[in-house]
Amino acid sequence: MDSQASLRPANPPAFANEEGDGVVIGDGPVVLDAYVDFQCPYCRMFAEMSGPVVDALISSGRITAVYHPVAILDAMSTNRYSTRAAAASGCAADGGRFMEYHYALFANQPPEGGPGLTDDELIALGEPVGLTDSFAACVRDGAHLDWPPYVTARAYERGVRGTPTILVAGAVVQPYPGPITTAVTTALSQAV
Repeated sequence: MDSQASLRPANPPAFANEEGDGVVIGDGPVVLDAYVDFQCPYCRMFAEMSGPVVDALISSGRITAVYHPVAILDAMSTNRYSTRAAAASGCAADGGRFMEYHYALFANQPPEGGPGLTDDELIALGEPVGLTDSFAACVRDGAHLDWPPYVTARAYERGVRGTPTILVAGAVVQPYPGPITTAVTTALSQAV
């Protein structure tokens, strides 16, 4: 039995993978796992630098990306920002706008050590990306607050100790466009 089964949320976000610890984007043959913490400045850099490459790999049908929003940095805020932002991203997945909201969270990332964004601010970030009243209710109700601890526990089980951690076909890859593209190309050539 899964050692984290008791943590598994009863209602994971829409588009969750089979394990329930990530949001699946795309349907390509190579799996790219991205472990990110919305409080992590290096994760913001990954989203800014490598996000367009990952998006293009998804759009071209080369990869399936699985985003795992972890809450490793909760102690770096005064209000469990990592957990709350990850839970809000689950609400965005329910609304079919996970990637758009993911980028909005990184574009508006608060500094470490402070309170993080409020729930109202998290909700406001959803409006420009097309998230509606059901998103606001999901965030306010804390519908996915039990999800980030599960995602984080599963990440630790998989050996993830920092963010961002990027895996291509199960192997750790540097979170930069070149290494990601090379790893995907290699994985595709080995699958033929």
